Amino acid sequence: MYTIAFFGMPGGSEVILILFIVLLLFGAKKLPELSRALGKSLSEFKKGKEDLEKEIRDMQNDVPDPIIEVEPVKEKTTESEEASDSTEEVKTPESDD
Repeated sequence: MYTIAFFGMPGGSEVILILFIVLLLFGAKKLPELSRALGKSLSEFKKGKEDLEKEIRDMQNDVPDPIIEVEPVKEKTTESEEASDSTEEVKTPESDD
């Protein structure tokens, strides 16, 4: 439930009371002007919001993806394997002549 300053959302009778007070304060001649000004300000706000969102999307599209260089994976060898690889030689049988 939405609450505004611990009172909750105004119901139908509260909204009518608020509109009546506004009518008394500003008069019937000023209400159309106030509603026109409010409508214009809301449309300007929406236009500014859309422009900002479009600019953010354009900036996101302009940023290039980072290029990640990956080195090839080398197989791990143990020291004993390295030692056996370096000492391996082709052995020839010696002849006793």
